[in-house]
Amino acid sequence: MPPSRILAALATLLAMTLMNQAKADSIVVGGGCFWCMDAAYKLLPGVTRITCGYAGGSVPHPSYEQVCTEGTGHAEVVKVEFDPAKVTLAQILGYFWESHDSTQVGGQGNDMGSQYRSIILYADPAQKAAAEKSRAEAQKHSSEPITTEIVPLTAFWPAEDYHQDYFEKHPDRAYCSAVIRPKVDKLRHLLQTAPPAAPSS
Repeated sequence: MPPSRILAALATLLAMTLMNQAKADSIVVGGGCFWCMDAAYKLLPGVTRITCGYAGGSVPHPSYEQVCTEGTGHAEVVKVEFDPAKVTLAQILGYFWESHDSTQVGGQGNDMGSQYRSIILYADPAQKAAAEKSRAEAQKHSSEPITTEIVPLTAFWPAEDYHQDYFEKHPDRAYCSAVIRPKVDKLRHLLQTAPPAAPSS
């Protein structure tokens, strides 16, 4: 291939990459077992990718076993990547309150431990303001105090490969059938009856 065509192809690839980056945004949240949050956010239109991981602690490159000891300070979280032309950050955060019990202390459901706490980790001041506004609005509709932490994101550590897409890969395993499937069914019904409004242009 002539050098001019190679340069043109590289320029096109770079332009496409920059365009995709411009369209993508992300936020890191935790609301109990990351298998549950992964399955929940995959239902939301406009979400482009979910990565299970760990954040909010002090130990670099933590393993699942380390996080389970509660000694690292990390929470199980998901990095939610989304197309802001299709779903807004406010909608991503609004869905967060529907996806778990933000008033529970010390865990989520029968999953107890600080790694299962409710948490939003913001990447910049705009995300912090959006999270605080969303939490305040959610509190208006809750009779119990919301316990969700809103803290800066210092690092996101992707979880081991076997944690990614867990419900999708193992829908018939006991935990998936007993815990994740009922949540998914509830959220799917919610989205069918009250889908998020399209972002304004």
